[in-house]
Amino acid sequence: MQMTVPISWATLAMAALLALPAAAQNTLPPSGGPLSVDASAAPLTLTLAQALVLALRGSPELAAASHEAAASAGMLQQAGARPNPSLSLTLEDRQRASRTSTLVLSQPIELGGKRGARVSAAERGRDLAALDLTLKQATLRAAVMQDYLAVQTAQEREQLARAARQLAEQASGAAEQRLAAGKISPVEASKASVALAGARIEVAQAGSELMRSRSRLMARWGAQADSAGPLAALAAPRTGALTAAQGEAAPELPPLAQLLLRAAQAPSLQRARMELARRQALTQLESARRSPDLTLSVGAKRDAELGRNQAVLGLSLPLPLFDTNQGNLREALSRSEQAREEVRAAELQLLSGLQQAHARWQASRDEAAMVADEILPAAISAHGASLKGFQFGKFNFLDVLDAQRSLVQARAARVRALAEMHAAAIDIQALLGISSMTPDWEQQ
Repeated sequence: MQMTVPISWATLAMAALLALPAAAQNTLPPSGGPLSVDASAAPLTLTLAQALVLALRGSPELAAASHEAAASAGMLQQAGARPNPSLSLTLEDRQRASRTSTLVLSQPIELGGKRGARVSAAERGRDLAALDLTLKQATLRAAVMQDYLAVQTAQEREQLARAARQLAEQASGAAEQRLAAGKISPVEASKASVALAGARIEVAQAGSELMRSRSRLMARWGAQADSAGPLAALAAPRTGALTAAQGEAAPELPPLAQLLLRAAQAPSLQRARMELARRQALTQLESARRSPDLTLSVGAKRDAELGRNQAVLGLSLPLPLFDTNQGNLREALSRSEQAREEVRAAELQLLSGLQQAHARWQASRDEAAMVADEILPAAISAHGASLKGFQFGKFNFLDVLDAQRSLVQARAARVRALAEMHAAAIDIQALLGISSMTPDWEQQ
């Protein structure tokens, strides 16, 4: 089954997760062989692309971030507004004949570049909110890919548990036959029964983990575990989800040096730099607020006793004797320096994260290759030989159990290594803010 996903790297990654080795598609013969799987199992109908669309549309976190972006646009609009004028009316004397009426229109005039600094700070806030929305989208996309991969992993582990149960059933059947023929003691047969019971418990535990992983994936778009729709599409496990076919190349990553060169464009680092720019703009605003504002007043005065009107002109300017905005300016300067250090911390954290994820990917790829090329074939051969030897009375049942355990562990080790390899690659995508690892990834 070919998954149709809009992410090039994810297509390669999931293509490597499609089928067990060709040997794993056959039932284990009495003489030994690979693990068996149910090739008639229903396909997984919910693709990664569909899961991503559901999450991007239904995530409450993205909805909240979009509202924050809209709010920042409103803040920018308000930052560019000029101060309102004020209209005042003053009446002197209660007697109409001698009353003096003064009507004054006052207009504050901002000095020191306050409006420009305020607009600049609001623009940085708007850009930061838009970047936060983009960053949350990238984070959610990576989380959905990880959860989808977890479902694939859980499905594969359940299939391995079922295959291990088949091995235990075959071994138990062989033990019952030899017990009936008087070739082994009842103790040997009881060991086979205990091993079969343990295999059945493993199947139940694997099924429970599969349901939990499905629930975590569905929670990404706000769905409940018992709701219909996507859960029904995920209900039937698909075999061979996490083991590459024989001869199929695992998805490759660029060299670490090339990834580190791309780090300067990472969303987390861009956000830290944008926050620094916003803090610097707020510092300029607090510095501009130290300049007092001028208020211009224009009006008319009516003197009823004299019977004439008089023009009124006025200027007012606050005296910065007690409040010079020094405290706010000091706070803004300290927060700017804090943001500068946070940029450095983000750089170190990003580089460390890339190095660790790349090392995880490299180690997991080597482990998966070693298991597939060396350990797994040897475990298959050893199990087949031990089971055949037990049937002919050359080995005891403990040898069969040891070989069976080694075969199951080898299968599980390859699943674990492949899952870790793909998880590390997804982490690198999330750190760099890219959607694929195709040759043109540097232009993304």
